[in-house]
Amino acid sequence: FSFLQVLNEKKLQEVDSLWKEFETPEKANKIVKLKHFEKFQDTTEALAASTALVEGKLSKNLKKILKKIVAKDAHEQLAVADAKLGGVIKDKLNLSCIHSPMVTELMRGIRSQIEGLITGLPSQEMAAMCLGLAHSLSRYKLKFSPDKVDTMIIQAISLLDDLDKELNNYIMRCREWYGWHFPELGKIITDNLTYCKCVRKVGDRSNFASSDVSDILPEEIEEEVKAAAEISMGTEVSEEDINNIIHLCDQVIEISEYRTQLYDYLKNRMMAIAPNLTVMVGELVGARLIAHAGSLLNLAKHPASTVQLLGAEKALFRALKTKRDTPKFGLIYHASLVGQTNTKNKGKISRMLAAKTALTIRYDALGEDTSAEMGAENRLKVETRLRLLEERGIRRISGTGKALARTDKYQNKSEVKIYDPSGDSTLPAVSKKRKIQEVEEQDTQVPVKAKKFKAEMKDTTVEDDEPVKKKKKKKNKEKQAEEEVVSEEPLTSPTVENTEKKKKKKKKTKAEDED
Repeated sequence: FSFLQVLNEKKLQEVDSLWKEFETPEKANKIVKLKHFEKFQDTTEALAASTALVEGKLSKNLKKILKKIVAKDAHEQLAVADAKLGGVIKDKLNLSCIHSPMVTELMRGIRSQIEGLITGLPSQEMAAMCLGLAHSLSRYKLKFSPDKVDTMIIQAISLLDDLDKELNNYIMRCREWYGWHFPELGKIITDNLTYCKCVRKVGDRSNFASSDVSDILPEEIEEEVKAAAEISMGTEVSEEDINNIIHLCDQVIEISEYRTQLYDYLKNRMMAIAPNLTVMVGELVGARLIAHAGSLLNLAKHPASTVQLLGAEKALFRALKTKRDTPKFGLIYHASLVGQTNTKNKGKISRMLAAKTALTIRYDALGEDTSAEMGAENRLKVETRLRLLEERGIRRISGTGKALARTDKYQNKSEVKIYDPSGDSTLPAVSKKRKIQEVEEQDTQVPVKAKKFKAEMKDTTVEDDEPVKKKKKKKNKEKQAEEEVVSEEPLTSPTVENTEKKKKKKKKTKAEDED
């Protein structure tokens, strides 16, 4: 701790030009003077004092020094950089404290010339102490704990997703490559890991008859594989090709083993960092939620509606842009509770699950308890709600989910039915021939009546419309004559031209004969 006394208070009134008074150590010594300096015994004591100052609390050492040194000059004001700390000092020690822009500028000037104001401290040691204290303070601010590091979870889940993609590519390539040599094996062995182990152990398909694969395959499948190897339609490949395929199988087996080990590691880390979240949605979904938010603390700041839609941002903004229905779930869709429900109730369960998950996330991030009891209780509530939705029972949703709703009394309504004897007779009342004759008579009668009606209508209208019809007939005749002339002209014109050409040729031939 260092206490400085101000020598010239007039120059402090000019806040904008105060930095000029601290350009050199000589100028700074004219403004302020070192009154008391007390050194910390070790880094832990310095860290405790600095953290108390950051949080606005009065430490024991600072309280003792203020009582000894400042109590003598109680009539003077104490310049404090933190207004909260000044209020605490004023309440406990009855000292008048001041906090203003002038004080902040003064503190900045003192820090710039601290080496000149405090003598006996080498600059290298001062820099090392400041650096060590800064690291310790930053660790305390972050509340550093190796068990609470969620960055490991983010890296692990990202690596797990990458391994799944690479494994899928490698296995498909291995099946396609070895399928040219033994295509029937891919249909018999469906599991990818056992397929690669079998190929690595046997190699060429001709070795299946003599090799023992009982440690990899059951007896029935082993016999089927051996029978298929004898009559396989695959092409022959060289030993070099088989060696390359075996190397690829080795890679697949190693990556799959590392994936299982990584999944176990991720499971343990999730149970250590976020046990309640893990119980609610599982290790993978919880880790993906943390990775998507950036950290567990950032995820705890999100409301339940955001947790529900994390991972579906594109669909959400597309729906808002096109004015369509917004999505009901994001990454939380892969949770086991949402997967158990019907498609009709998925939205309701995902909303309720997101609400309970948000509570468990905050409990894991900000609480000190590491038990998973809260997550188990909330999961039980969601499961009871899910059961009620699926059964569509008469239970009323309450705090416990066990109360029964009121039901109406059952009243039996008796209905008297009379026997209808008309359905007993199987013989038709009228013969089929008579029915057919009646239908034919009706068909023949209808057009006669229509013809008579049309004839009567014509007789009535002919007398009125005779002059109009005559004019129309004349016009129609003229049009027909014109159309006939037009149609005849192109047909006659080529024949006329042909006859004229023939006449000219005859005349030429006659003239040549006479000559």
